[in-house]
Amino acid sequence: MGQFFKSVLNNGTAQTIKVSDFLLCISIALVLGFVMAIAYMVKNEHSNSFIVTLALLPAVVCVVIMMVNGHIGAGVAVAGAFSLVRFRSAPGSAKEIVAIFLAMGTGLICGMGYLGFAALFTLIMCVMFVLYNLLSDGYAAKNVANKTLNVTIPEDLDYTGAFDDIFEQYTKKNELVKVKTTNMGSMFRLTYNITLRDASKEKEMIDRLRERNGNLEIMVSKLENRIAEL
Repeated sequence: MGQFFKSVLNNGTAQTIKVSDFLLCISIALVLGFVMAIAYMVKNEHSNSFIVTLALLPAVVCVVIMMVNGHIGAGVAVAGAFSLVRFRSAPGSAKEIVAIFLAMGTGLICGMGYLGFAALFTLIMCVMFVLYNLLSDGYAAKNVANKTLNVTIPEDLDYTGAFDDIFEQYTKKNELVKVKTTNMGSMFRLTYNITLRDASKEKEMIDRLRERNGNLEIMVSKLENRIAEL
């Protein structure tokens, strides 16, 4: 068992890597990248390009680390190059950033030749990743009553307490989080975070609000995050 977790490469000095060792390390990295990509697809929205990137990234990092094995100067240069790489043109979510780091970590371990540790690391991380995704989905289902409400009102309507009686009837809690003028200043757009008492009465609440705001625009959406994701 101990032999399984030893490096297949002779670490510590510059050397010529055997073709068999190279193929073994890159093959394991590709397999582990595939496993991580499959784990990420569970309960996560994803693009094909990101899944392909996640599957191939461990092998890319593995090859780079193998090529600089024992060369301290080259290793520092590669670390600097990695800091300049943008893996996505658009800002990624926190989950995507974590997945990228996990893939890089797996590739790094494979590149060092510790294939047993790479497999163990990938297994543990993938299991925990899927578990947390399932738990977060269950938490989200419990928070289906949490909504963001946008109400447009005419400028002559005093929005302070204008809908308190309606909110008292249909919501457990409500908070006015933003007020914005619109339509050349002739209207106000109010944004509330609300928690419905009964999600089935959402339309009934909207009808009451329409009577109060003169049938102007009303929008109910999933609760918006106040803090942008990393």
